[in-house]
Order: sequence, then structure tokens, then C-alpha cells
Amino acid sequence: MAATTASTRRQFLTLLGLSTVVVSCGTAATGASSGKDQTRKLRYQGWAGQVTLPELAEDLGYLGDVKLEWVGNTISGPQDIQSAATGQVDFGGAFNGAVVKLAANNAPVKAVISYYGSDKHAYSGYYVLEDSPIRSARDLIGKKIGMNTLGAHAEAMLGIYLQRGGLSPADIDKVEPLVVPPVNTEQSLRQKQIHVAVLSGILRDKALATGGIRPLFTDFELLGAFSAGTYVMTDRFLKQNPDTARTFVTAVGKAIEWARTTPREEVIARMTDIVKKRGRNEDAAPLKYWRSFGVAETAGRISGKELQLWIDWLSERGDIDKGQVKLSDLYTNDFNTARS
Repeated sequence: MAATTASTRRQFLTLLGLSTVVVSCGTAATGASSGKDQTRKLRYQGWAGQVTLPELAEDLGYLGDVKLEWVGNTISGPQDIQSAATGQVDFGGAFNGAVVKLAANNAPVKAVISYYGSDKHAYSGYYVLEDSPIRSARDLIGKKIGMNTLGAHAEAMLGIYLQRGGLSPADIDKVEPLVVPPVNTEQSLRQKQIHVAVLSGILRDKALATGGIRPLFTDFELLGAFSAGTYVMTDRFLKQNPDTARTFVTAVGKAIEWARTTPREEVIARMTDIVKKRGRNEDAAPLKYWRSFGVAETAGRISGKELQLWIDWLSERGDIDKGQVKLSDLYTNDFNTARS
């Protein structure tokens, strides 16, 4: 388990500081390619034991002749979109605050579709042991909070909770976020290696079914229903492969609506079959706890407000300069032709 330093905590959401030299390696301006020149293969990173929307879309046949090429797994949205920005993969997804931060560091990327969010079924919860004395934001001073990565969704929600709880910046510095792999977070909490575990999706519901834990707060309680993360592609990729991008984005949008309107048991059965077929030596059992992808808008269309929220918030915190990121440059719905 990697401990964060006090310096890292003070530099909240600055983990995506890409140099312009690194980012520029894939940014040459080019015109749109003709259809025959466009790639029909999309490299991507997956999540162990989970089925991503692109994987679901491919299995449903929505991608047509566009094929996904899995290059490995990630546990970090910021790492995933950084890989997209530098051309190691063709798309990546992360919490919208991390997308804003990446754009602020001059990465030539655009958000093209929302892919996860929070609702009454899909949310991130901050859990403590049933007998824990922790009951409020102030009780977190000096405590360790385990989460999948720093500088992303989990740490942002923690920051909002602490601010609303009346903690001063000095007090917030004493709260210690730690990186813990998602599959180990529940165990780390039960073994008292951490005081709070950030759990979401099937890992959250599995832990709740076991019992002995209770929520301190959830992101749904903080902000209500909202789309929380987007897939991004580079400007260069969108210019060179507009038809492929349209096929991909529209397919993901259709998969969102399929999952929203299909009986839960059927969605779970489909995702379980996908995990078994791909042969990555994963446990498909936790998929039985799946309930929702939590995307707020129809077919994952980006309304803009879910990104503007974090532009404003990061500006207020001083993490980015006011006017450094222009909303209209940050996202597009032009490639999404999916219907409800």
C-alpha cells in the first residue's frame, strides 16, 4: 500500500502534470483521413473483473467491424487518460476533474461521451467499520482513507466532504488519502490498515453483503445524480479517424441505453459471459452485484455542466487559472449519433 506524502496532499489534483514535450508527441495537425485509411482497431485498457461499456458494446455487436485491442488493465482513470493523450491507447476514461486537469496541461484531447456516474444504484461510498468512532468530517483528521488513485474522483469527493464539514486547509492536510488497489480495499479496512475505504460498484455491494461496515457518506449524497467521468480521444485521432470515432462513441451510447433498459439479470449474465470468454483469469462472481453505470444523460451525451463544475472548482482552489480551460474546447457530442 503506497502512502501519500504531506506534499502530495497539499498539491491536490496535480498528479496529471504532463509536460508539453511528452504530450506533443502525438499532436501533429492533420486533415481527416478518407474512410479506407482510418483505423478499425482501438487499443484500450480494461479493469480487472469488470466489463467496460466499450467491451459491452463490442459484445452486443454495436461496434461493427471496429475491433477492440486490450493492452492491459489499469486501476487509475488519470493514468488511463494520460495513456490516451500520449498515444499509448486510442481512448481512455477518467473522472471529469482529471479530464479538466489534463486539458489544463495542454493535452490535445476531447471528451466524447460520459461513461459512468452516480445515482441511487451506482455511487462511491466512504465506508468505516460498524464499530468505528468516525462519524463526521472532523473525525477524519489524522485518519487514513484508502482509494484507487489520487488526484481523481475519490479524492475530489473527499475534499468536498471535508470542506463542507468545516475543516480548515491545515486540518484537511492532516487527512491522509492512500492508494489501495480496489480489490484489496475492503480487506484493508477490515484488517484496520486504513480507517475509511472508498468502495463503488460491485466491490461496494459485495462488501455490504458481507456486513460489518457502514457508510460515512456517498458522492450521491454530496452532489445528487450526475455523470462523473468521460472517455477522451486526442484531437489528432478524431481528425484522422472520424468515422471510427463515430462508430465507437455511438456504440458506447447504445450500450448505455441497452444496459439502462434491459432487465438487470440479463445485463449481469451478459457481462459474466464476457469475462469468462476473454480468458484473463478473473473472478466473475462479483458481477452479480452490478446495478447501474450511473450515466445521467441519454446515451452518454455530455451536457457541459458536469465538466464546468470541475473547471470552476479547480479554479476556485487555485489548481488551474481562471480561463485556462474553455468548456467549448473540452468536449464534443458530434460523434454521438445514438438514440434512446
